[in-house]
Amino acid sequence: MAQIPLTWDGTDAQGQPLRWDTPGLTWDGFVPQPTPRRMPQLRVLLGFTTASDASTLETGQAVHDHLYTDPLWAVPPNPAIPVTAAALDTAVQAFSSALAAAPLGGPADTADKNNKREALIVLLRQLAGYVQENHGNDLAKLLASGFEAVSTNRASVPLEQPTIKDILNGMSGQLIVRVGRIENARAYELRHALIGAGGAPGPWNTPQLFTSSRSMPVGGLTPGGNYLFQVRAVGGSTGYSDWSDPVSHMSM
Repeated sequence: MAQIPLTWDGTDAQGQPLRWDTPGLTWDGFVPQPTPRRMPQLRVLLGFTTASDASTLETGQAVHDHLYTDPLWAVPPNPAIPVTAAALDTAVQAFSSALAAAPLGGPADTADKNNKREALIVLLRQLAGYVQENHGNDLAKLLASGFEAVSTNRASVPLEQPTIKDILNGMSGQLIVRVGRIENARAYELRHALIGAGGAPGPWNTPQLFTSSRSMPVGGLTPGGNYLFQVRAVGGSTGYSDWSDPVSHMSM
């Protein structure tokens, strides 16, 4: 960056204006230049490695559905993707089947589920590294891969009120709640209440804590029971957001 000569509009001992060409006056200073501000480097969120089984499965499905089809990740001009779509789909389906079988089986089924989860995580780590190397610090491109980004906003501000986007049926007696991601939220609390015969909800259960907004599985529900759900975000300057508007769904 070019240096800018320093000028001054002071006066000499006789009160005469000092000029750049005043005899005997030597200028050798320059205006300090500001240090160029570095753009924060976007990073792929690796939370799928420690997230719940349902959340890890959802991340695998999201990456499969987006990374191989979104125009921002077309090959070329992007380098070849190190894991094929077929290989990732096989790992996702294998983990999904093992996850569904584990609660109904014994220790061997649980071990098989854990092995299938680890196999999926190995592939997701490879793909996360590929996305990290090729997103060009473009948030839209990173998110188009199906992965989430680590937040670069460290400001402590009140959190927005979450919105429940969807409630899905899982296994028998299980519902999966999904909400929109809240900026700066560290986690999410989910509570539910059984709606009585007269339409009035019973007492709220003790809230459950989740780290992912994409999938919040709630088990132990009564099949045929109608439940009311609310979610709030954890973090920000106030500690918690407001509870979301309640949404009801029947357990199957």
